[in-house]
Amino acid sequence: MKTRSRIEMTMRPQGKTRRGWLMASAAAVVIGAVGMSGAAQAQSYPDRPLTLIVPWGAGGGTDATARIVASLLEGELGQPVNVVNRTGGSGVVGHSAIAEAEPDGYTIGMATVEINMMHWQGLTDLTWEDYTPLALVNEDPAAVHVRADSQWGDLNDMLDAIRDNPGEHRASGTGQGGIWHLAIAGLLSELDMDPTSVPWVPSQGAAPGLQDLVAGGVDIVPSSIPEARSLLDAGRVKSLAVMSSERNAAFPDVPTTEEIVGVAWNIGAWRAIVGPQGLPEEAVETLTAALETVYNSDEYAEFMSGQGFGMRWAVGDDLVTFMGESNENLGDVMREVGLAE
Repeated sequence: MKTRSRIEMTMRPQGKTRRGWLMASAAAVVIGAVGMSGAAQAQSYPDRPLTLIVPWGAGGGTDATARIVASLLEGELGQPVNVVNRTGGSGVVGHSAIAEAEPDGYTIGMATVEINMMHWQGLTDLTWEDYTPLALVNEDPAAVHVRADSQWGDLNDMLDAIRDNPGEHRASGTGQGGIWHLAIAGLLSELDMDPTSVPWVPSQGAAPGLQDLVAGGVDIVPSSIPEARSLLDAGRVKSLAVMSSERNAAFPDVPTTEEIVGVAWNIGAWRAIVGPQGLPEEAVETLTAALETVYNSDEYAEFMSGQGFGMRWAVGDDLVTFMGESNENLGDVMREVGLAE
């Protein structure tokens, strides 16, 4: 009868048959595999591609901003971020798609200032509170543009002319009730002037409005400085003031409205990354951290500067406050001009 080796005696548990020992070993392997599988599942969000919904068409400023964010976000998350344009209904379709998405962190979107305008007009019941705010990544304040050869040397000259001749000087730059319409109406209201004293000529956007300005069809175009930049650089229009708390770094000679008339009327177009209500905390933390890295990257700063877009960062309570105040301000103006239901 052979004596078992010291190694065999060491490897085989005492008091167990060979079959029992093999079964125990197999169970240990299964338990280990399950543990590894659980660790892999808990490895963390995200473990598959994300979708970023844009409520506006391809090729526009919002689309361009969303695509640079998505591109840089991929590098931070290690997963593809696919941009999907969902247009229609003056922004309602895309914003609805974001709000109605599964709140699992795999569908996010780029909400725009219009989310604080559409519900006042009765276009939708959606408000900014129907989302999980993640990060504000852009803001372009409104500015007041006139023809380069305009007799108005500054904002006070323009306002005096409006007071003296209400209804004579027309403005354009977006559709009726659009953000740039509300910018000039709100400024007039803040100055205790009739917000309808400057008749609004609806247009398909700032670009056609500015062309109408140059051609002499209108006298005033409130829009962002980036939208007017080519005409400003060409010396065909001039900016009288920017509706912001500080001057535009690219055009430091353009004063703020507060500097000229003592009224801090701040309004502009903005873009924020949001998700549907109820995103998991892990997703919120991961996305917020990744978006902050994207926002602070040289690539993002260079892109935004090259496009002439403004940069503004806000997260958490700061973003909640920003969106809430924007909503109330726009609602007040829309009621003033009779555009709120």
